[in-house]
Amino acid sequence: MSSSTVITNIAALVTNDPSLGDHSPLGLVRDAAVAVEGDRVVWTGESSKAPATDNRVDAGGLAVLPGFVDSHSHLLFGGDRTEEFNARMSGRPYSAGGIRTTVAATRAASDAELEAGLVRYLAEALRQGTTTFETKSGYGLTTADESRALRVAARHTDEVTFLGAHIVAPELADDPAAYVGLVTGEMLDACAPHARWIDVFCEQGAFDGDQARAILTAGKARGLHPRIHANQLSQGPGVRLAVELDAASADHCTHLTDADVDALANSRTVATLLPGAEFSTRAPWPDARRLLDAGATVALSTDCNPGSSFTSSVPFCIALAVRDMGMTPDEAVWSATAGGAAALRRDDVGRLTPGAYADLTLLDAPSHVHLAYRPGVPLVAGVWRRGVRVH
Repeated sequence: MSSSTVITNIAALVTNDPSLGDHSPLGLVRDAAVAVEGDRVVWTGESSKAPATDNRVDAGGLAVLPGFVDSHSHLLFGGDRTEEFNARMSGRPYSAGGIRTTVAATRAASDAELEAGLVRYLAEALRQGTTTFETKSGYGLTTADESRALRVAARHTDEVTFLGAHIVAPELADDPAAYVGLVTGEMLDACAPHARWIDVFCEQGAFDGDQARAILTAGKARGLHPRIHANQLSQGPGVRLAVELDAASADHCTHLTDADVDALANSRTVATLLPGAEFSTRAPWPDARRLLDAGATVALSTDCNPGSSFTSSVPFCIALAVRDMGMTPDEAVWSATAGGAAALRRDDVGRLTPGAYADLTLLDAPSHVHLAYRPGVPLVAGVWRRGVRVH
């Protein structure tokens, strides 16, 4: 029989249940408590009304929110791209191969090296409050390398994404149609058993709308659900394709037309914004305000990858979203928790209400607003995942 625990004396509790507390989207409860049994939340409310449990934890007048849900990352790779970043930030030309550099390093890495890197970045993210994460393949671009990356990932998360269509493999650069055939055929057959999602980078220089549709449709036929890298570098068909195919998420969404915004606002597809990428490339920021005002669902994620966003810190992305993307602190916290859950079509994470997983982040602060108010400060003082304190 599982033991029960109540965490009391919480100054401000983010539940993401608007029926609770202040009835805002955050469902903010003051002077609150959370009761946990096994790996689930069983009660949420005012501290004075907390039920009797086997164990009691005093939060010390600090804030608690759901563990962050990082719904977009690329954590299976070899090497890094320090020289490329240094050149970009120094204004120097750099002619190395970008993603192709990481592809070469990833192919050369052993399974043990790939897994050690994944475990390192997951531990890093966990210390910063991330309790649910998605990660992708996409740096192997051969059947063997893509499938082994997914097998490694599946040992650590259920949210595994097949991204064989990251770019055209270097050896087939002159025959993209052949590579699309590989991704939708032999590679998909090998990878589908190890993944939940299929993704494609729909962008000039990667895959056009017709190629992306063929890849995502083939994935759907094999039981994988679509998500898509869309409209990062330029306007294009990615967002509308995502909506057409009922993709769970259109990710980046930096360059949107009014029609793109309307399509997202009138669909289940979440707009996942990745400010770490804009920060690390000095690109224009996505306009979160425009999406939110239109009624679109917005998620915030790290896009942790070695080339364009080498951060595992959701708090950092929250601060960027508030400072540079037009989000309020409340909106950014919701998007990094409940929004990320929506981008994964999950209702058992990203909230602290009965039935949800007991994934909690304790801040060394009296309010969740401090995540944006005190950027760069390591505010995460405790993390519970599935009811167990892990940090």
